[in-house]
Amino acid sequence: MDSDDDRAAGGEGGLVPAVEAAPAADGMGGLSFPYQIVAAVALAAFAVLACMQLAMVFLHVAPSNTLTKQHGAAVDDWVYPEFEQNWKLFAPNPLQQNVSVQVRTEIAGPDGPRTTAWRDLSAEDGRAIRGNLLPSHVQQNELRRAWDFYVGSHDDKNRANGLRGTLSEKYVRRLVLLRVGGRDDGGTILRIQVRSETRSVAAPEWSDEKISTGPSYRVLPWWTVTADDLSEEAGQ
Repeated sequence: MDSDDDRAAGGEGGLVPAVEAAPAADGMGGLSFPYQIVAAVALAAFAVLACMQLAMVFLHVAPSNTLTKQHGAAVDDWVYPEFEQNWKLFAPNPLQQNVSVQVRTEIAGPDGPRTTAWRDLSAEDGRAIRGNLLPSHVQQNELRRAWDFYVGSHDDKNRANGLRGTLSEKYVRRLVLLRVGGRDDGGTILRIQVRSETRSVAAPEWSDEKISTGPSYRVLPWWTVTADDLSEEAGQ
């Protein structure tokens, strides 16, 4: 017979239970030493690349400073085109002008074509926004962004300076025609002309700065309206 000590040592069957194996190490601890070195180098390279990316983007969107003046070309080479940003830190260039987009039309009449007065489309958008707690993105930005698109793709003489020039012209023309429709004052629209009125924002009362708030205009050539310019909505 087995003694009590034997049963205690060997369990019910008199066998000594096997010692449980230690759990395998997780993460890099489970790798062999050469692989640990490779993983550490890869993580370090990723950290350096991430820090460089953050630094380059920060310099790109930050106001002009000594670093960007000396190394601006290197920053632009890194950022463009994959990481281009169109926002700025600290609003370094707030708008200092009010720009209104206006249109007039030439319409067919019984006594021949006649030209209407200028119609301020930006003012109409402003009236639609005032008092509206949740104005739409279209009301706030569509016309302004279309005009910025046109100005950015044309020189001071309204000549396209790139492949996007023709596209911006068509976009502005279609957008304006959507606003005025295919008919104006009861007559069919033959041509449209667009212009911008720019006024500098007046200086605050406490400032001694003298700023002229008189208007300046940029007038585009007349555009002949064709069937392709009119959507179903504008043609009604």
